[in-house]
Amino acid sequence: GAINNLLVALGGEPVAFLTDPEWLRPMYVFQHIWRTAGWGTIVYLAALTAVDLALYEAAEIDGANRWRQTWHITLPAIRPTIVVLFILSIGDFLELGFEHMFLLLNSLNRDVGEIFDTFVYTAGIQNGQLSFATAVGLFKGLVGLVLVMAANSLAKRLGEDGVY
Repeated sequence: GAINNLLVALGGEPVAFLTDPEWLRPMYVFQHIWRTAGWGTIVYLAALTAVDLALYEAAEIDGANRWRQTWHITLPAIRPTIVVLFILSIGDFLELGFEHMFLLLNSLNRDVGEIFDTFVYTAGIQNGQLSFATAVGLFKGLVGLVLVMAANSLAKRLGEDGVY
């Protein structure tokens, strides 16, 4: 690919990104960050537009630098958004994305890339163990439900609105 062409042009050796098990996790993490950064940026920028600019002007007159303005104005103003996104994302704690990982897996990197979703697919669809695969999928869903309920309860105890 283009990255390997660049590496060779710079005098390096090509890297087998899709077949080397050592590269699967870093590549997955980089792709996940690249894929989700846009959504997070949109949500947080929308939350930042609700912050009153007069607060920043008053803090500047009082002598607050950018760090103090961020700590005492920006973060408290977007705290409800941070809490809601945290609660929603903690429910996906075990959700790594079936499609994404399934497309990256092959026989050379399956040992390090097997996740709950691909395991459920392999056990249920390919091996015919439907009840076992259902139990694994149910376990994953229940863990996500418990995490969301616990995070929502914690948010309410700390004075935030939560999701429900």
